[in-house]
Amino acid sequence: MLLKEEAVAHAAKVRMIIFDVDGVLSDGKLYYGSDGEIFKAFFVRDGLGISLARQSGIKLAIITGRASAIVEKRGKELKFDAVYQGNLYKLKAYGEIKEKFSLNDDQIAYIGDDIVDLPIMTKVGFPSAVADAVPEVKNTAYLVSDFAGGEGAVRQIVEFILKAQKKWQLIIKNYLNDGGSSAGMLDNRSQ
Repeated sequence: MLLKEEAVAHAAKVRMIIFDVDGVLSDGKLYYGSDGEIFKAFFVRDGLGISLARQSGIKLAIITGRASAIVEKRGKELKFDAVYQGNLYKLKAYGEIKEKFSLNDDQIAYIGDDIVDLPIMTKVGFPSAVADAVPEVKNTAYLVSDFAGGEGAVRQIVEFILKAQKKWQLIIKNYLNDGGSSAGMLDNRSQ
């Protein structure tokens, strides 16, 4: 994992994580059949990390350039607070999210992989990138994951944020004590 010096301090302030989809939540490959897009693959450990962030009080949002029923379904499964699809130019959706949740830039993390993510990444308090992101995105990120999009990058970045906020040890303790059933811990079907 590549970190800038200020990464921990900025991650500690995060109250919302915004995710790109293709190349971040998925591996970036698009699978088409004769009737259009058939499926995207999502990594279950990324899903667990997202659920743990939500249960730790962090809001979740998606802003993606493509529109897909698959993304809508995944957003509902993981209980995202906001899903914006069909937004190749993402700043308008970003502004709406900030206003809706009464957040400032410093309280928001963004995980991206390509140049369409740069306008938001240059504004948020904690920009981060997947390992296979383009160089411009990696250079902007405070954290670059060891893992590619759809292959554990989201989980690693979410864990980093939760550790910076001193929430990770409580999550582990809850699982060790009783499988995570107390204090509203994760319903394992939400991965």
